[in-house]
Amino acid sequence: MSSVDYNERIPNNVGLAGDRTLQRALERWQPRFREWWGEMGPEGASDYDVYLRTAVSVEREGWANFGYVKMPDYRWGIFLNPAEPGRKIHFGAHKGEDVWQEVPGEYRANLRRIIVTQGDTEPASVEQQRHLGLTAPSLYDLRNLFQINVEEGRHLWAMVYLLHRYFGRDGREEAEALLERRSGDRDNPRILGAFNEKTPDWLSFFMFTFFTDRDGKFQLCALAESGFDPLARTTRFMLTEEAHHMFVGDTGISRILQRTAQVMAEHAISDPVDARRHGVIDLPTLQRYLNFHYSVTLDLFGADVSSNAAIFYSTGLKGRFDEARIDDDHVLEGATYPVLELDAGRLVERPVPALNALNERLRDRYIKDTISGAARWNRVLERHGIEARITLPHKAFNRAIGSTAGARVAPDGRIISEAEWRAHESEWLPTAEDRAYVASLMGRVVEPGRFANWIAPPATGIDRHPIDYDYVRFG
Repeated sequence: MSSVDYNERIPNNVGLAGDRTLQRALERWQPRFREWWGEMGPEGASDYDVYLRTAVSVEREGWANFGYVKMPDYRWGIFLNPAEPGRKIHFGAHKGEDVWQEVPGEYRANLRRIIVTQGDTEPASVEQQRHLGLTAPSLYDLRNLFQINVEEGRHLWAMVYLLHRYFGRDGREEAEALLERRSGDRDNPRILGAFNEKTPDWLSFFMFTFFTDRDGKFQLCALAESGFDPLARTTRFMLTEEAHHMFVGDTGISRILQRTAQVMAEHAISDPVDARRHGVIDLPTLQRYLNFHYSVTLDLFGADVSSNAAIFYSTGLKGRFDEARIDDDHVLEGATYPVLELDAGRLVERPVPALNALNERLRDRYIKDTISGAARWNRVLERHGIEARITLPHKAFNRAIGSTAGARVAPDGRIISEAEWRAHESEWLPTAEDRAYVASLMGRVVEPGRFANWIAPPATGIDRHPIDYDYVRFG
């Protein structure tokens, strides 16, 4: 890599060509990254020509640069949003001070922890999704999967840049470890639980990209407020790509519902068994998948009462979603926020110090956002005259982290006994039979313009191309 034209091979706006120290660090890291991609990237797809978007600059015409690329040759770039002259820290004990261009020594460990945790999610999702190309429902969907995969790889590069550039030997070691952990590995798993779950089918994939990538949006928005300016600028650019990931999930679920609703209306059926006979995903199965992915994703926000969240906020490392739009003092001393807890067999709200409830506040904002998604999906059912509705379960349902962790809570928020939970668990969470049925639908469709029976075509194609465009060319 020593003879590489860095601005060409690794598009960037961080002065890579003139930073010999950073070049040497990446020269050692990039071969390991390529080995990881070959081992854990999309299976069997290295010779495909894929119509991908490649970021070559932060401007609109630069980050939406389309063309055919073989994924191993994708140019994973390093970009920070342009600096804001005179930018100040807007919250915490350093409110009103200039943002930091270098890592404050006293916050070094916590900043590194934040960056490593975010960075660990990026290769994890690629690992979870590596087999999905073998069962894609269309070329359009196959291309979208690959676009997400390469962008998650670019987001890994974004975090690795920060580790190499600002954290010395510790950063280099952490960057190596990001390529050593594996999703679901018993001995060396990924840091966060949801990123160790399997993504075995495309229904799971669409749920993951809607729910779990949406968690990514909220985490990135909180980091975009950071007083450490390089982190804030990096995550702001990542958000331009994260929007597409959520779009894929949102529209994917809508298209599944559209196809199911079409079949139900056409054949005048309501029984899930009849829907399955026609080869579509019945609504109760989709609801159970939703319940699982939603509850697992809520855990990603962390404990509802967290001293770490308070420290990160007070020290200016991680803000709140839309920090500037919140009408308070942005210090939160003496403020409170309600969190749920169990009390004598009931769920009750209890005010706790707002600084300690920052995870819960972010989770509540996320829930508000997902409610809008469910409303869009239900409009699909309404348009086809289907009375059934998709709902979000209570936020205490099936939780493994927080004050209600392990509590038996029904989707409607009722506290129930262990016996009642066991009696109804198969109605609320995906069963082995559900997963086997969904898996049975996952036959690969790669003819341009054709789609699997269980999903409707999208409304429009990509980059102004028609739906039947040759989005992936097989070598």
